[in-house]
Amino acid sequence: MPQFSDDLFLGTAQGYIGTNVSNSESVFTGSISSTTLTVTAMLSGDSLILGQYISGSSVTAGTYITAFVSGAGGTGTYTVSTSSTATSTTMYASGNSGLGDPSPMEVGVGPLGREYVWDLIPQTLQTANIAASQTPAAAGSLTLTAGTSAKSVVRTDGTTVIQLDVARAVQLTTASGTITTSRNLTVSGYDYYGQSMTEVIATGTTSSAVANVAGKKAFYQISSISISGALPVAITVGTTDVLGIPLRVFNAGYLVRIGWNNTVANDTGGNSAFVVADMTTPATSTTGDVRGTYVPSSASNGIKRLVVVIALPSIATGPNATRTGALGVTQA
Repeated sequence: MPQFSDDLFLGTAQGYIGTNVSNSESVFTGSISSTTLTVTAMLSGDSLILGQYISGSSVTAGTYITAFVSGAGGTGTYTVSTSSTATSTTMYASGNSGLGDPSPMEVGVGPLGREYVWDLIPQTLQTANIAASQTPAAAGSLTLTAGTSAKSVVRTDGTTVIQLDVARAVQLTTASGTITTSRNLTVSGYDYYGQSMTEVIATGTTSSAVANVAGKKAFYQISSISISGALPVAITVGTTDVLGIPLRVFNAGYLVRIGWNNTVANDTGGNSAFVVADMTTPATSTTGDVRGTYVPSSASNGIKRLVVVIALPSIATGPNATRTGALGVTQA
């Protein structure tokens, strides 16, 4: 079915704007010996499919199903891509090596036109809703605690994460005191589409004042935060009003309309309001957001609505669309 009026002449194209990380997810009990997966019990979710990634204790990362030996998506024997030795344990199936994440657009008419409406109501930013106040005595992991406007959830692969209200950059806040040596915080997690991502944020040095340092990448879920060394002062990690745009925007001209807080006039944005998508290939832990970010002109409060109309170029939708054209380069 054509998605747009001129598709009648140009032909339709697969869009990669789906918000699911796969077309099938499941949890099961099984074991792997070499490249043979034996499923003994399906616990929840959909039937297993070819190309589906398998994860679990002692399962080699990136392992996926290459063939059915016996069974039809449930209990039975399968061939997988990578050798492992995993005794009977709970395993997870999600994603698909043949599709890539984010997923292709779900069945339906798709976006009605070559404009995308980004509509959200971000909650009030918090300085400690990801990691509460703590003073690291050495290099290692910070303790994560879900605070206001965040929640602890368990992903289908078994990873516990702090999930935010919307995709947004994080900020670290150091308490008043002297920091003579800057420390690096490595934030790991996932974007809105379930792609894994990492960002390194430096604390900087301060002589006495409280210091806030914002990241550049929009995280939706945070799985861990590690620090490169001890700090003489307490630190917290929370959110910012640097909001992650859901599609790659590499030029401000594609922002057709920016509505904020029920105002007719276009929003002028806050500090460094719009940052274009970082198209560095490959992305790294220090490059910017792969789709771009926007900061509204006044602080979010859980009431103000942001409505942004984004024009989609041909590389994002239509006959020559690509995943990178729609969603940016693969996250680091």
